[in-house]
Amino acid sequence: MQTMILNDAKEKMTKTEESLQRDLGQIRAGRANASLLDRITVDYYGVATPLNQMSSITIPEARILMITPFDKSIIGDIEKAILTSDIGISPANDGTVIRLVIPQLTEERRKELAKEVGKNGESAKIAVRNIRRDAIDELKKLEKSKDITEDDLRGLEKDVQALTDASTKNIDAIIAEKEKELLEV
Repeated sequence: MQTMILNDAKEKMTKTEESLQRDLGQIRAGRANASLLDRITVDYYGVATPLNQMSSITIPEARILMITPFDKSIIGDIEKAILTSDIGISPANDGTVIRLVIPQLTEERRKELAKEVGKNGESAKIAVRNIRRDAIDELKKLEKSKDITEDDLRGLEKDVQALTDASTKNIDAIIAEKEKELLEV
């Protein structure tokens, strides 16, 4: 039972790290990144279809995303979906492909984005601490029901804390990497 609680806590912490990674991938760093378009869906024959499932997204240059739809007849719909999305980049349509030129960020905007990254990281750390608290509560319930001894509880609490420390360290590394990417000119 206690192994299941530890594995569950570790899995949730890993998912928190992956979620942070996805969220930070959405932040524009002045460089082309295909994950910028992950949330965009296009109305394709009445069905909201993710853009990355109906086109190939390439990065021909450092600040250009090129979208090549598999079906050329929907290029206008893709352009409309990009315009109505919240990415804030105007598409350039040449009839066969759509190009998105990522504008260079100002230093002030870079610093704002770095603060946002820090806030996202702090939210992820809070989530990890909540997972730790829940796992320890579950272990204490086991101890109250006499399934484990008090000494076992102490050892398991240390194991949960070790998982928390490792996850927090991973989150710090993810944040540092993204901040470095943002502040790099």
